[in-house]
Amino acid sequence: MTRSLDTLCWESRLLALPEPFYARVAAEALESPYLVSFNPAAAELLGLDPAAAGEADFVRAIAGARPVAGTDPVALRYSGHQFGVYVPQLGDGRALMLGEVVRDGDGLRTEVQLKGSGRTPFSRGGDGRAVLRSTIREYLGSEAMHGLGVPTTRALAVVGSDERVMREGMETTAVLVRLASSHLRFGSFEMFARIGQPALVRALADFVLATQLPALAPGDYLGLLQHAVTRTARLVAAWQAVGFTHGVMNSDNMSILGLTLDYGPFSFMEGFDMEHVPNHSDHEGRYAFGRQPGVALWNLGCLASALQSLLPPEVARPALASFAATFTSEFEDRFRRKLGLLEWRGEEDEVLLRGLFRVLAAQQVDSPRFFRLLCDLPEAAALDGLRALVDDARGLEAWLEFYRERLASEGGARQPAERRAAMQRENPKYVLRGHLAERAIAAAQQREFGEIDRLLAILAAPFDEQPEHAEYALPAPPGSEPVALSCSS
Repeated sequence: MTRSLDTLCWESRLLALPEPFYARVAAEALESPYLVSFNPAAAELLGLDPAAAGEADFVRAIAGARPVAGTDPVALRYSGHQFGVYVPQLGDGRALMLGEVVRDGDGLRTEVQLKGSGRTPFSRGGDGRAVLRSTIREYLGSEAMHGLGVPTTRALAVVGSDERVMREGMETTAVLVRLASSHLRFGSFEMFARIGQPALVRALADFVLATQLPALAPGDYLGLLQHAVTRTARLVAAWQAVGFTHGVMNSDNMSILGLTLDYGPFSFMEGFDMEHVPNHSDHEGRYAFGRQPGVALWNLGCLASALQSLLPPEVARPALASFAATFTSEFEDRFRRKLGLLEWRGEEDEVLLRGLFRVLAAQQVDSPRFFRLLCDLPEAAALDGLRALVDDARGLEAWLEFYRERLASEGGARQPAERRAAMQRENPKYVLRGHLAERAIAAAQQREFGEIDRLLAILAAPFDEQPEHAEYALPAPPGSEPVALSCSS
């Protein structure tokens, strides 16, 4: 059974928490709203009828022009460490939680949030709006991550408007409908620990255990922290394997459930570079691609500190210490599969992988194309393609020889065709390249939305060949300017 927005089964379990955790707020209506894109795959999470997107009432509801029946919108209060500095008051400055939808049949629960819906008590002088370009980037980015199998928030729809706001120039506004099992963050705990409210920290921890981690016993605060450590370690290992750089790994942007949360100036790395930084506001490179595992652990330390009233440091320390082993195990397993190996042989394969990273980093080789071509070895066309990508012929040939020997050492356990198919399931042909996102944004700014929907479909199946879309696997045309992104929107 599918429903309209107003007939979904809405609940608001967050309202069981004390009011310091949120503020009730009504959305501010966008001017002249229009539908930019709707994602039927995400609608399935809610049991929402895709036909609802064609209704004017749907657009008006998302744009804040009318309330959604059964909802009681709130903006969440939290704090966090931004670029390593604690900021005591953050919160949903431009987002509203409509509530939680309980899907018919299986009871799946999904929180529905409007991002860009206007001012809240936590806007800190801002206008509470999101701009069209950043909204489209998050819409496509989160769905691209879902297609890659990486834990993430989801995106249901984008509604645009002629209303304009000042960012790096005058830009049109939009609202994103974001979905997640929970939008709670590390900073949700930090806020109340820092102001000396241990009862509120306990209330929030109890709420997370009851609503999100029912397999854990009530009061198992160590289990809650361990779950966050494990899920975050696996998440960041997945980021490294698909070349994703978050760009703003502040503690308030870290999900308590280990989801990729808050797509600001993110990127899918094309030219391999451990120092890659997608955020031009990150002058020190704090959140560079290669630093993400260390930053994740630092943020988990902030979470553990916020839980001190429930977990003394000596109790929390082993959970934090488990991060390294979990991350390493997941990282090695993902790259084992990316390289088509049946087992990971410790130091031998660490040397193999380090050697590959040196080859890729020396000339910032297009890593998605490199790994995809690697799947097709020993075909001559694949070898020619690799050689065309890497100017350092000696370095490439030396590594390939090492790689061939490593594959041969596994004997006849796997035939080339079987290995190729397995590797193609790990190495996407399509990622959300910067120039593709910019092309879709430019078209949308002219009220042409077909490119967004086309990308949405391509990125839903990134491991498939899709020969009719082969151009979407190519790098930006020669002479293209790199896109500079910031937190301003």
